[in-house]
Amino acid sequence: MVTCDRQALVIAVLGLGEAGSVIAGDLVAAGVRVRGYDPAVTASEPVLDTASEAEAAQGAHLVLSVNSAKAAVDALRAALPGLPQEGRGQQGRGREVLWADLNTASPGTKRQLADIAEQAGVPFADVAMMAPVPGRGLRVPMLASGTGAARYAALLRPLGARIEVLDGPAGLAASKKLLRSVFYKGMAASIVEALDAARAAGDEQWLREHIAAELAAMDDATLARITDGRRQPHRARAPDRRRARVTRAVPGASHASGASASASGLSESGLAWSGRFMMTRSTPASR
Repeated sequence: MVTCDRQALVIAVLGLGEAGSVIAGDLVAAGVRVRGYDPAVTASEPVLDTASEAEAAQGAHLVLSVNSAKAAVDALRAALPGLPQEGRGQQGRGREVLWADLNTASPGTKRQLADIAEQAGVPFADVAMMAPVPGRGLRVPMLASGTGAARYAALLRPLGARIEVLDGPAGLAASKKLLRSVFYKGMAASIVEALDAARAAGDEQWLREHIAAELAAMDDATLARITDGRRQPHRARAPDRRRARVTRAVPGASHASGASASASGLSESGLAWSGRFMMTRSTPASR
């Protein structure tokens, strides 16, 4: 695989865990030269193992940070000495690097990363992986925003990557992923609780089939009926009594209502709170 200027494409992968190792393997299979670094894992050939973030980034056209939200900022700062940057003499001649953060981090963290990259003269892409990587690898659906989003897509789409470029700054892709997570993980928590109750009542299989049929039949009309029905004035009678009944019948319902209110405001604190609540009720994130 070569770039538009006929250079062999070199990609650094920082973080060789469940997601990073699979993506690195797919890149190698596509003909990319991959340089890897993980403080806890030694890269296996043909991925070139390196001793640090900076060493992995040296000579790369694209750096994929796939470590963790907690490590994302430190990884970028540690890699800066190895990145070709403005004002660094001959190091970056003929090659411009792009930094892409694929971690499940908050919009605020993505904006912080973008600021650090901008100060160093490095284009940045906020990338949100919208499904688990195992089983999909590089073809996992992704959203990308920020100054480097279009270039990120241009580099990886020819390799089979599924990337939707968003017209907006870093943090936008992360926000959209978090909003969707509120729905998916809230739905998953509700289904698990309902099946637990059905199992206790001896009706688990019946309810499982009923839920599957409802999900298979859902469309825009179903969504409109659900959302519009909640807003009908005649359904707003005795809200406190109804809320009390729901809270008693479905553990966690009052928390889910709070998450919905926070998400609808699109505030950073609301999104973060909703995401934390749902994460405690569901399977691990896509990484």
